[in-house]
Amino acid sequence: MSRMKSISILAVVAFSLSLAAAAFAQTSTTPAAGSTTPATTAPAKPAPAKSSSKSASHKSTAKMDINSASKEELMKLPGVGDATAQKIIDGRPYKGKNELVEKKIVTKTEYNKISSHIIAHQEPAAAK
Repeated sequence: MSRMKSISILAVVAFSLSLAAAAFAQTSTTPAAGSTTPATTAPAKPAPAKSSSKSASHKSTAKMDINSASKEELMKLPGVGDATAQKIIDGRPYKGKNELVEKKIVTKTEYNKISSHIIAHQEPAAAK
């Protein structure tokens, strides 16, 4: 009878280990080296929704400097096209980003769309 208990215990341990291995395989994203059973991957997380503006690059945390940005970079701002980008370049230098409205480069509505995405760095005075 003692031998039957040992076999039963071994069977339970083996079954438990196989369940643990199966649970681990479901959470693993890559198969183990030399494994013949492919590991399942976790479902992919959906990508964040993109806005309907011309480009999603303005979403970055870095703000665009209107005193040094290229025309192509300026055109990535929401609502800024070829003509407006050229007007921004022609109106340089700016002491502050609010000068875009003061110099009538953009309307207040256009400014409200881009103001959180831009800055106006001033060049430091040259060393004498």
